[in-house]
Amino acid sequence: MNTTNLQGKIAFITGGARGIGLETARGLARLGATVVIGARNPEKAYGAADQLRKEGLQAVSIPFDVTAHRDHEEAYRYFEDNFSRLDILINNAGVLLDQESISVQTVNRTSILSSKNLRDTFEVNFFSLIELTQTLLPLIRRSEGGRIVNLSSVLGSLAVQADPSSPYYPIKTFAYNASKAALNAFTIHLAAELKDTNIKVNSVHPGWVRTELGGQYADMDEAAGAETSILLASITKDGPTGGFFHKDTTVPW
Repeated sequence: MNTTNLQGKIAFITGGARGIGLETARGLARLGATVVIGARNPEKAYGAADQLRKEGLQAVSIPFDVTAHRDHEEAYRYFEDNFSRLDILINNAGVLLDQESISVQTVNRTSILSSKNLRDTFEVNFFSLIELTQTLLPLIRRSEGGRIVNLSSVLGSLAVQADPSSPYYPIKTFAYNASKAALNAFTIHLAAELKDTNIKVNSVHPGWVRTELGGQYADMDEAAGAETSILLASITKDGPTGGFFHKDTTVPW
């Protein structure tokens, strides 16, 4: 994939105060973008942005809870009032409620999964993400080359989940996996809707990353986990849309 400098671009990263989100913000800012970090904890969001500013990067923060519809409207007003547009949306915020972290030996008992767990997972990983994207889309349409990057997971790949030879086959965290599969469907449909525009929409698998979600045994650090999001956010106008990627490799749906 060909990438471009992001000088002058405005990027919004949800869940950007730590982990993959913070490293994505750092990477986009290094390419020239002004990054806006959104996080539920205002102090952590400000601290993350301040950390990037001390590195000589352009970063600001706003309080943002992806499940709070009020915050969606506040985010719209913030970008409208300060920039009149949004160039890059990184839908990074997400939860794994099936257990504390992912283990390569995980097989959850789907038959007794609580409906609350399932609904809460979908609220963060799917419904709220769609509603935020719908709210901000008019601003993204004003960009010369809008980019929407949805943080999915290889665990959301139905092909991988159905393949007993896959190393990911045993990881049956149903609520999380199903929410990411649904998110992938949203990527496909939104990309098709926007195919005649300058907006590109893609899902990314960051890899198995050492975060609170990924756990301590993961094989990638947070900076490596941000590489795919940065890549898809900075692709040129001839880049892909409606795809599912890990770095420059296509992940099966």
